[in-house]
Amino acid sequence: MKPDQGSAPPAAVGGRWFLVSLGISVALIGAVFVWLMWRSFDRAKEMRAWPQVECIILDSRIESRRHDPQSPTEYRHVLAFGYEFNGRLHSSDRITARGSSWSSKRGPVAASASRHPTGQRTRCHVNPDDPSFAVLRPDSFGPAYSLWFPCLFVIGGLGIALRALRPQRNG
Repeated sequence: MKPDQGSAPPAAVGGRWFLVSLGISVALIGAVFVWLMWRSFDRAKEMRAWPQVECIILDSRIESRRHDPQSPTEYRHVLAFGYEFNGRLHSSDRITARGSSWSSKRGPVAASASRHPTGQRTRCHVNPDDPSFAVLRPDSFGPAYSLWFPCLFVIGGLGIALRALRPQRNG
């Protein structure tokens, strides 16, 4: 008796569904990263459209901390600046939207502090929807330049899933 040409052995069907689920999972993970990177790019674009106003650095210093005697000393640039927006005085403490991060390297932190000494007049970007939120440096467009990489996972994952769903040719 000849086996039915249209049915595949159970192991082959299980393998196909495994590949479909793997491909969809890879595509979904890639899609999450595409969304996150696009959102970062969109925020950077929005920040560059915020109005720029003159501001003055009120405080600029290096802060250090140590979690315990065995851990290295960490540093960050503490900054405060004042500005006027729509006739009202405001202040902010953000170089970038994410604020000042801690670093185990004092050099880059000291360089940031020397670029923004106390008393310096500079320009800051003010969020018109929330004038109490201002930054000296808007976010980078970097995520847009790397968007192609997670797109490869979306395309590759969909390719795996579609290839597994295609009928197999015998011969």
